[in-house]
Amino acid sequence: MINAFNFTVRLLQFSMNKGTWYAISAFTIFGFFPIYWKQLGSVPAIQILGHRIVWSFLLLIILILITSKRKVLKAALKQPVVLARYAAAAVLLGANWGIYVWAVSAGFVIETSLAYFINPLLSVALGVLFLRERLRPAQWAAIGMAVAGVLYLTFLYGEPPWIALILASTFAVYGLLKKTSPLGSVDGLALETGILFLPAAGLLLFSDLNGAGAFLHSGAMANILMIGAGPVTVLPLLLFSAAAQRIPLSLVGILQYITPTMFFFLGVFVYNEPFSLGRLVGFIFVWIGLILIAADSVIWSRNNHRHPAGS
Repeated sequence: MINAFNFTVRLLQFSMNKGTWYAISAFTIFGFFPIYWKQLGSVPAIQILGHRIVWSFLLLIILILITSKRKVLKAALKQPVVLARYAAAAVLLGANWGIYVWAVSAGFVIETSLAYFINPLLSVALGVLFLRERLRPAQWAAIGMAVAGVLYLTFLYGEPPWIALILASTFAVYGLLKKTSPLGSVDGLALETGILFLPAAGLLLFSDLNGAGAFLHSGAMANILMIGAGPVTVLPLLLFSAAAQRIPLSLVGILQYITPTMFFFLGVFVYNEPFSLGRLVGFIFVWIGLILIAADSVIWSRNNHRHPAGS
C-alpha cells in the first residue's frame, strides 16, 4: 500500500511537469489527425503525402536556420553510412504517412487505431531480434496476446488485418532505425523529408501539369489545409521530443496510447465504421497485451528508481 502511495505521489509530480503536458499535447494532436485528413477527402492521398513532405521539409529547414544547427546537418550529409540509414528511414516514413492518409480517407480509421495499439508491442519484439534486448515474462505475455489478437482477426475475416500490420511494421522498423541514428529529432526529420522532397515536389508538379493537381484548384480552405500539413506534422513531433527529454520513457509509453484510443473512438462514434463483436474480441487481446506491458513498464521503472544500478 505504501509503495502504491509513493508511486502515485511520483506520478502526480510528473503530471505537474511540463514534459507531461508536452506529451499529452503531442499525442492529442496526433489523435485528431483523422479529422484533419478527412477534410481533404477530395484530394488524392498521394498528393496529400506530397504536401505533407514538402511543407514539413520547408518548415524544418526554417527551424534549423533559426536555431543555427546547419553544421550538424552538413556533417551528416558527408557521411554515406548516415545518409543510407536516413534514406531507409525516409522510405519507411513516407510509406507509413501515405498508407495512413489513404486508410483514413478510405474509411479505415479503426484499423489504423489497431496499428498503433500493436506498434509498441512490435517495437519490443524488434528490440529482442535486432538489439538483443531481454524480455521480462510480462513482456513475452504481452507479445503473445498481440499475436493471438492478430491471428483471431485473421481467422475471423479470412485474411490478416493488412493495413494495421503494414502501418505498425513500417513505423516500428522506422523507430528501430531512429534509435540507432546519430541526429536529433529536428535534424533527422529534416534529412528524411529532404531525401523525399524532390520526388514529392516532382509528383505535385507532374499532377498539376496534367490537370490533376489539387493545390490552388480546390478552394481556399483545402489550400490552407494542404499547406498546414507541414506544421500539423512537425508540431506534435517537436512536442514529443521535448517530452521525451523531461519525463521517464515508461510514462511516455503509457501516454502514447492516447493517440490510438482517439482513433478508435473517432472511427466508431464519429465516422460510424462497422465494428462487430468478433472484431472487438480481437482488439481485447491486443488491449490486454498493452495493459500487461504498461503495468510491467511502470513496475520496472519504480523498482529501478528504488534500486539504481551500482547502488
